[in-house]
Order: sequence, then C-alpha cells, then structure tokens
Amino acid sequence: MQSKSKTVDAYLNEVPAERKAGLSKLRELCLSSLKGFQEGMAYGMPSYSRNGEVEVAFASQKNYISLYILKQVVMNAHKEKLAGQGISFGKGCIRYTRTERMDFELVENMLRDAERSDGEIC
Repeated sequence: MQSKSKTVDAYLNEVPAERKAGLSKLRELCLSSLKGFQEGMAYGMPSYSRNGEVEVAFASQKNYISLYILKQVVMNAHKEKLAGQGISFGKGCIRYTRTERMDFELVENMLRDAERSDGEIC
C-alpha cells in the first residue's frame, strides 16, 4: 500500500502501532549502515538512494512488512540464511509477516553489504 506521506517521519506516524517499533528499527539501521545514501520517500515508502537510484526501501503492507534490498548480489549472498529462518523472500524483497520474525542482525549485515556493493540493481 503506497503512502502519500512526504517524509519518513510522517510515514512512520501513520503505520499500525504494532509495526511502528519494527519499522523504526529498520529506519535506524538504514541510517546507520547506509553511509552516503539519501533518505527520502519514493514509490510511497521510505527509501535510501545513492547517485539518484533507490537501492533499499521498506514498507508496511497489508499482510507483512517488506524490506527491499535491490542489489541482487546481496540477496544471493544471504538467501540461505533467510530460507533457514523460514522467511518469505523474492528477487529483491523480504516479507516479514510479524515484526518478531525480523532478524535485525541479519538485516544490518545485508545493509552493510548493500552499502559496499557496486553490483547491479534488480
């Protein structure tokens, strides 16, 4: 579900209460891990861009929280760990049905890998 919010703060103020802590933690990790990236709103969700291209984003969807890691090399490097946790994921999207299932240590590792990666965006 796309938001019409103009800022990430406004976006976080409109998410369901039970997801706010998890989404706020994602934001903190993005801000601390993605050096040289610009935070903004793109496609109705908080996003993190480098050189004008969105590389990371997250969103509160109807049935899950989505984390978009758009560097295919990063997703490929971590897919066994994600699969081992029983997390639903695709080419560039990780879907968490409950915030309790979010492994923030793994997310932080993926964000740091994305920050270092010069691979293609999927």
